[in-house]
Parts: sequence; C-alpha cells; structure tokens
Amino acid sequence: MAGQRNVKLEALLKEYGFTHQELADEVNKVAPDVVGTAITCTDRHVRRWIKGEVQWPWPRYLLPLQEIFGRSPEAMGFVPRKSSKPLASPLRRPTARKRHPAQPRTFIAGALTAALGTDRTPRRGRLGSSDIDRVKSTISRLDAHFNGLGGGALVDVAADYTHRLQYALDHCTYGERIERAMHRALAEVAACAGWSAHDCGQYDKAGHFRNQALQAALLARDPIAITRAWSDLAAQAEHAGRPAEAARINRAALSERHLSTQPLISSLLHARLADCVAQTGDPQAMGRHLAAAERTYDRADPTCAPSWLAFLTPAELSGLGAIAHASAGEYGRAEQQVVRTLDLIEDAFTRNRAYYSVLLAELQLAQGDRERAAATASGVQTAGVASSRITARLERVITASQPEGGRT
Repeated sequence: MAGQRNVKLEALLKEYGFTHQELADEVNKVAPDVVGTAITCTDRHVRRWIKGEVQWPWPRYLLPLQEIFGRSPEAMGFVPRKSSKPLASPLRRPTARKRHPAQPRTFIAGALTAALGTDRTPRRGRLGSSDIDRVKSTISRLDAHFNGLGGGALVDVAADYTHRLQYALDHCTYGERIERAMHRALAEVAACAGWSAHDCGQYDKAGHFRNQALQAALLARDPIAITRAWSDLAAQAEHAGRPAEAARINRAALSERHLSTQPLISSLLHARLADCVAQTGDPQAMGRHLAAAERTYDRADPTCAPSWLAFLTPAELSGLGAIAHASAGEYGRAEQQVVRTLDLIEDAFTRNRAYYSVLLAELQLAQGDRERAAATASGVQTAGVASSRITARLERVITASQPEGGRT
C-alpha cells in the first residue's frame, strides 16, 4: 500500500532536471564507485520512491542517491523504519571526485550557455554585419539542440539569450538594417524559447515567449518571422483546447502572399491546420490539408531551409499526418503512419524518435492492445532527451498499459 508521496525527492528531480529514467541511470552509474558492485535501478524504482510505496530503499540505492544529491536519506524525504540500521559507509569512495558531477538545471544551463555561445553577445559599441553573422550562427546551434534533444535547460538558455539581445538593442549603436536584423534574431530566439518551454510543459511561459516573438517579428517587419510567430501562437491555442481558434490563425497565415515562395513553411502550416480541423470534426478538410502539405513539400528544397525548419523532413511530415489522423479518431491509420515515420526518421532527431515512439504506444493503447503498448513503451529510448512532456506521456502510457491486476 502506498505511503505518503515523497515530495522532497520529487522536488530534487525537478531541481536537477532529471526524469525518472535519468535518475535511475545515474544511480546505476554511481553505484560501482560507492557500493563496490553494479546494480540495476529502473525508472519503476524511482516512481515507487516518489509515490511513497518504498519509504526506505535498500542501502545499495540510498548510497548512490546520497552521492548524487549530496543529502542524507531523510533530507531526500525517505523515512527510516524502526528496524532500519544506520546507513553503512560506502565500500569504496570515488578516487577522482568528492561528489558525483550531476548538476541542477541552472548549472546545466550555464554549461549549455558556454557551449552554444550565447554568452558572447555584444554589450557596448557599434553593431555590424559580423555581429549579426555570429548571432545567426548561435541561433542555428540553439535550433539544432532543440531539434535533436528537446527543451530541458534550453528554456533558460534561450530566455537568457533574449535578454542579452535586448540589452544589445538598448545599449549599442547600429543602423536601420542591423536594427531589423537584431529584431529578427530576437523573434527567432523567443520562438525557440517558446517551443523549449512547451516541451517542458511550461505552457504559460511558452505563451509569453511566443507573444514576445510576434512583437519582435513585427518590429523587424519580416513576413516570414511574423508567419512563424502566428503559427506558434496557433499551436498554443490548439494545446489550450481551442482548435477552431488555431485553425483560424493558421488559415490567416496561409493567406499571406509571400508564402507562394515559401513551400516548406506552407507545408508545415497545412499539416498543422489538418490537425486543427480534425479536432473540430471535419475529416474531409483534414484530408485536403494533408494532401496540400505533401504537394507543397514536394516543391520545396529542404537543403535551403532555415535552421528552425530543419526538423521538417519526410519523416516529420508523415508524423504530422499521423497526429491529425489520431485527432480524427482514426487510430489504425495513425499507427501505420507512425510506423512509417519511425522507419524514416534520422538518427540526429533523438527527441522526435522518442516522441513518435510514445505516440505509437498511445495509439496501440487507444485500440485496446495493452500488451503491444507495454512492449512499445518499454523500448522507448529517452536517454539524452530533455523533454519532460515526452517522459510524462511515457509514464502515463506505461501505467495505463499494465494489466488490471498489476496496477498499484
């Protein structure tokens, strides 16, 4: 029988940016150093600790947890039993470090800031073309990181970068062309921050960044940046349960004349609109927009895509079609398309592979096939994926796919 939920341990996972599986992996990694032998810790162990089903884990788990978080078991929310003995000293101390190098998300963000170069932003002086080139390169790295691994600490990094760019706009000198380029860059970074927040389930924060992106795009007088901002706000409305509003925004974006020369963006808008109209109960319109998405994609040259659109590959187009069919209740058709998506997806898109793998399990579950859903969910690879939205969905499908008698 479950005890009281361990809110202290749950808070530590959030502070350090760990998913259940990532903490289990860290425990397994640290154990040989601190207990002298390899162990097998799984995400199920972590879930049981947080739920309070296990209030005092075995020492082979507690010792690595102490090393990772630098706290006593009680400070991590564990409650000793009357029969519990004092925790033994580790059998073997690490020789190369005093503490395990797991870092809270703030420190991870700091390392990511240095790696992506967002800390190298001018603060004084006159901005020129070389500064804009550096900013563009940094934005490409931000987009590549999100497309590959998801949000996670990137939320904080991108948010910090928007502040740095705004500071440069307020304290440097520049001409009109550079001013517009800086506003365009600010719109792109805010859009990246918005999707990173969305990926972490921080939807209010995502909405703030998306409004900021639209404002910067308008100041840049850049039609493509404006279209992107409207599209992202449509995604915000769709997630908030307003698919009709999202459909109106996407239709308005598609009506812009400049999109006649932007087939890749048009393809994305049609695919997203297909999902919106599917949710409003119009499968015929869904089919028309999915067909339009494919036609416009065939006219595009993906090699010329901006960095934020690098994710829109044939695999992703298939996946967006699967999402629309799922919204229409066509689970069998959606499952077929997800299987195709997973066959096509490139290795670089670790996050998207995890996303569509979870979607596949969800679709199997929706069709009443718990056994296949459980098997699919057990094979989802989330190592390195920084998306709490994906891991939360995975945990839900794992729980729901358990046999009735096996649920806790």
